[in-house]
Amino acid sequence: MQYLVVSFSHKNTDIAVREKLAFSDDEEKQKGLSQILKNSDVNEAILLSTCNRVECIVSTSNPSSALGEIFMVLHRHSGLSVEELEGRADVYEDEGAVHHIFSVASSLDSLVIGETQIAGQLKDAFRFAYEKGFCGQKLSRIIHYAFKCAAEVRRSTDISKSPVSVAGAAVAQAKYLLGGNLGGFTAIVVGAGEMSEIVTKHLAANGCNVILFNRSIENAQRIAREVQDRVEVEPLYALGRYINRYRLLFTATASPEPVITDEMVGTANFERHWFDLAVPRDIDLISDANVHVYAVDDLQEQVNTNLALRREHAKKAYEIVGRYTMEFFKWLQSLMIDPLIKEIRLQAKEAATTEIERAVKKGFIDEASRANVERAMHNAFNKFLHTPTKQLREVADQPRADTIIEAMKYLFKADTDVRMMDKYKCEFIMKDDIK
Repeated sequence: MQYLVVSFSHKNTDIAVREKLAFSDDEEKQKGLSQILKNSDVNEAILLSTCNRVECIVSTSNPSSALGEIFMVLHRHSGLSVEELEGRADVYEDEGAVHHIFSVASSLDSLVIGETQIAGQLKDAFRFAYEKGFCGQKLSRIIHYAFKCAAEVRRSTDISKSPVSVAGAAVAQAKYLLGGNLGGFTAIVVGAGEMSEIVTKHLAANGCNVILFNRSIENAQRIAREVQDRVEVEPLYALGRYINRYRLLFTATASPEPVITDEMVGTANFERHWFDLAVPRDIDLISDANVHVYAVDDLQEQVNTNLALRREHAKKAYEIVGRYTMEFFKWLQSLMIDPLIKEIRLQAKEAATTEIERAVKKGFIDEASRANVERAMHNAFNKFLHTPTKQLREVADQPRADTIIEAMKYLFKADTDVRMMDKYKCEFIMKDDIK
């Protein structure tokens, strides 16, 4: 059995393609998963669909067959040609699939590295597939270990704590200026380019409501659809009616002239913090002493410092992901080896018990000696099996382990499938800190 991931993300698709691929509700997800599992080579499947990625995670006995089925399902769902899907997709198999899933859970594959939203989205995708019967033992194992890995990344690094873009640094500064919490505040964001999009996502993730202004309502609505919550859209000409109502403003347009001038500023009985992230500047000189304007240069030094820190944290995080990937496969082998050893010892014990019963019935052994004979036989079998079982455990993390395990199962006619823990008993799935 192998793991397979087919990934479409911000790395290989634009928003227009991801919108076509997205599974927007539970009915669509259930239909997609049902179609994927119609392929007899696919055992279990999970669909992860967010604004920045659509991924199919499956366990399969035939990756090539499963891959073809996934592309056909996505073709029927999105209307995109199979050829385009094949050309865009990042495909990961087995060890690569595990490493990728662990990286996603640890937010190393996100548009904003270190963001925590993806962990909750992955958890929800797994829960949906599990409760609907689309995945079980095999994918439960990998999701269990993915969150175990993500928890280690959070404990061992500060990868989520230092913004590495001007947009992220601006929101972090605003959060600091307003007492460390943006929940309940409303911010004005002007523009609908990449910078404004990142600002909007950071604000929404911090519980801040956003009013997004742009000349093109369609572009602003695209960002609102991606963020999905806390965002209202208004035309740029309405900015003057709102600009004096709120403490926070972020602007990042491509205008060659300022879009916010001193004449637009009215009186307010509170301090305002405006972040001009555009080059050339969007905000003209403001005379009101209660309006504090922060330009790109004011934030860049902090960004450079954070970027160096983030690189170090990301390097350490990837080392953790690599280690957990190797440990995962070793763990899988142990799940097969320990029950196999138990089965072999059980067969030896049953054989000894049967022969002792026969010897007692025929009078070869008297009842008084029975316990001593049992003890001697069991000790003999344990001594005989000590070296083989030790060798089995030592081979667990070697590539030849599968072949040896299957040979032992064949020789002893051992059926040692292991029942995986129920996911609700997995502390890494249900913790609040991964939401």
